[in-house]
Amino acid sequence: MPKVLIVDDDHAVCRTLATLIRQQGHEVISAQSIGQGLKEMGAGTIDLVLLDVNLPDGNGLEQIDQFAQASSKPDIIIMTAQGDPDGAELAIRSGAWDYIEKSASPKTVTLRIQRILEHRAVKCASQPALAIDRKGIVGNSQPLQRALDQMARAANSEAGVLITGETGTGKELFALAVHRNSSRKEHNFVVVDCAALPKSLVESILFGHIKGAFTGADSPREGLVSQADGGTLFLDEVGEMPLDVQKSFLRVLESRSFRPIGGKHEQSSNFRVIASTNQDLDEMARNGAFRADLLHRLRTFHLILPALRQRCEDIADLAQHHLKRLCTLYGRRAKELSPDFLNLLRAHDWPGNVRELVNAMEHAMAAAPHETILYDHHLPAYLRARAARNRLTHPVPKAMPVLGEIAVNGQLPPLQAFREQIMEKAEADYLGALMSAARGNIHKACTLSGVSRSRLYELLKKHAIGS
Repeated sequence: MPKVLIVDDDHAVCRTLATLIRQQGHEVISAQSIGQGLKEMGAGTIDLVLLDVNLPDGNGLEQIDQFAQASSKPDIIIMTAQGDPDGAELAIRSGAWDYIEKSASPKTVTLRIQRILEHRAVKCASQPALAIDRKGIVGNSQPLQRALDQMARAANSEAGVLITGETGTGKELFALAVHRNSSRKEHNFVVVDCAALPKSLVESILFGHIKGAFTGADSPREGLVSQADGGTLFLDEVGEMPLDVQKSFLRVLESRSFRPIGGKHEQSSNFRVIASTNQDLDEMARNGAFRADLLHRLRTFHLILPALRQRCEDIADLAQHHLKRLCTLYGRRAKELSPDFLNLLRAHDWPGNVRELVNAMEHAMAAAPHETILYDHHLPAYLRARAARNRLTHPVPKAMPVLGEIAVNGQLPPLQAFREQIMEKAEADYLGALMSAARGNIHKACTLSGVSRSRLYELLKKHAIGS
């Protein structure tokens, strides 16, 4: 019998939901706080969690990971008295199945619960656990596990995959993992670097050309689309693809056929497309910089990769993995990492993500070629300098601009403009101090500031902090 956990401090809501769920033939447990709910999670197998947002001991949206990482991997529905668009987006991006207002009709709620539990039953019966080839993907944090689960589902399909994430999060690594875990793994994985395609030759590179098609075409050339026949075509940084090429490529995606430059006949290629970007393609599509119809074809599956600061618990494993790899690569004897070395790594916010961490490890290896233990002073100076600044318990505050400093040609700005300038600077200084105090931990920063996660990300982006 499926078991449902309701986490809500409103006893009337708990009773109403429990009655509806028992009428469906499911077992129900209720908890009035996050702590009590997590305790119930550890006491037995839970299939579905109905999680309130505003609870006595915290925000349910910020605890989705805690509930999701239970051994039974429960599905989660966020239920709230007051719907919030930012909260709905955050819930879905954090792994919740749905975000429902409590004012929804009983039929809507019960139907959603039934669909989720039916899906779990079918999935458990028809999809035995498979060994995933995750070569090069290091870590066991909940955000990374969620990305791996998305990758496994994408690998079992032939649909297009769009992988998004900040620079250095491992988008090509995940694209390779999708390919290696798919039925196409015995065929080519062809990379198209859209940011490096020369405009004058882009169609020739993608679709090929025949001899004599244009000046300099002294011999025929097979295009990358043809090379990917039977395998996977990976469009790296697809947001950089020129608009006119997007139109041509959309046609190829729809028909799986193309014509080499100068050719008289169409050729076919049975490829699967995976694309990656660190840009906001939705915003680009709204501005006319990217074709919306192509975006829809590419994004059947959407893999969102977490930033390294969102999975700090993986940092030690990543450092050990790359240390071992570099020792083997350079023929060095095995080295160890000191506690101070690891502590400094954990304290950094890693705006360059895993790529920046790998560069830091390479620097440390070069700084200590013959030593058996790496210490924090072997790391790059900018990392150690930032750590030193963050250790100061009473940093000297930067002075606010005074009227004499902001006057232009002896003229004072309007009061409103001066007030806005002061507020902008105060906001930026506060956010910098906040992220230092929280050591880059978003959850801790939200708790300290009382700001929602979505709003905090918006403010950090606005002031270019941690990016």
